[in-house]
Amino acid sequence: MIIEPLVPVDGALPGPVLTEVATLYATNRAFFELTGDFPNPARITVEQVAASLADELAHDGARVLLARSAGRLIGLAATLDHHPDPADPDPWIGLLLIDATAHREGYGRILAGLLEDRFRAAGRSGVRLAVLDNNPGGLAFWQAQGYTVLRSGRDREADRACTVLHKPL
Repeated sequence: MIIEPLVPVDGALPGPVLTEVATLYATNRAFFELTGDFPNPARITVEQVAASLADELAHDGARVLLARSAGRLIGLAATLDHHPDPADPDPWIGLLLIDATAHREGYGRILAGLLEDRFRAAGRSGVRLAVLDNNPGGLAFWQAQGYTVLRSGRDREADRACTVLHKPL
């Protein structure tokens, strides 16, 4: 698996890449039904994905990374080098999304490991993430990767109930 940053060109995200990412998002209808991030998870548009990615990238220290296997876009991760709360010392994984047609093939585990390797190489000692409380499958995935529960809380963007997890690196 290769990961590469999604980089705007002349202030815009490249159209062909946006189409690939929108297709990836569309395979994850069940996840987006849980999150409520899109008005109609059965019809996620390129424009909605572009707006969502622009929102992700607007944060200081944010990265959107594309994961490819054999040239195919297999996943996407959004990370944040520093949480907005200055008391929080760790980087965050804001989203890890794998093409739903390739779930349970190990891509999520591989991508999570590559993200951890990037943070470790940058000298970071831990990483955090939040899982929505209505996503028990996501919680089980992250706990299987060695993440432990820190606390219950609310997400900053949409005020949804979530569980914050941490993993030392």
